[in-house]
Amino acid sequence: MNLWRQWLEQPHKLRVHNAVFQIHFCIGIIAAMYLAFMSVTGSIIVFRNQLSGWTSVEWIVKLHSNLHAGSTGQFVNGIAGACLTVLCLTGIIVWWPGVKYWRRSLTVNWGPPLARVTWDLHSALGFWCFFFVFLWGVSGFYFAFPDLFAALLFLDPSDKALFWLAELHFGRFGWFSEAVWSIVGLVPAILALTGTFICCRRVIFKKHSNPNRG
Repeated sequence: MNLWRQWLEQPHKLRVHNAVFQIHFCIGIIAAMYLAFMSVTGSIIVFRNQLSGWTSVEWIVKLHSNLHAGSTGQFVNGIAGACLTVLCLTGIIVWWPGVKYWRRSLTVNWGPPLARVTWDLHSALGFWCFFFVFLWGVSGFYFAFPDLFAALLFLDPSDKALFWLAELHFGRFGWFSEAVWSIVGLVPAILALTGTFICCRRVIFKKHSNPNRG
């Protein structure tokens, strides 16, 4: 079986697939809770203009943008944005199950067992919300490191580009887009939680299946 055919039919048997999976696995387990935190705070501040009428959301805005830590917090957010971008790119590769099963990876089977539901949810949400999550990862990295971002893509940074990327990041195109962004904004948190469950189960299962470890 040549490389291309194996990728189409049995991608999990390729070394490169396993390598990409390990990258996705390691970055995910390290960054999961932080990304979940950013997901929840980001969904809240989408409606900061509406919320400002009855309470101040400036504290949450600063928490999301720089952790109340100035340039240091912004740097951490930039690294998180880079991690989310890599998770998206590796995730879409890991998602591909082969031509025989790809349709099944688009849906969630809500029946037991829990491990199957968790995997399906992680896989399906990651696919259907790829654009949003990738956008948030790239824009998060750009906000923290605009010059580096521009240099990597051979672009000229500008205030206009920063403005439109911010508009896309928060969905500032009216109440409907803000509602969509706010709801879908929770997807990274769901992916983080389901991914953590999958990772922990994988580690525990491997440990118990090999009594000589530990």
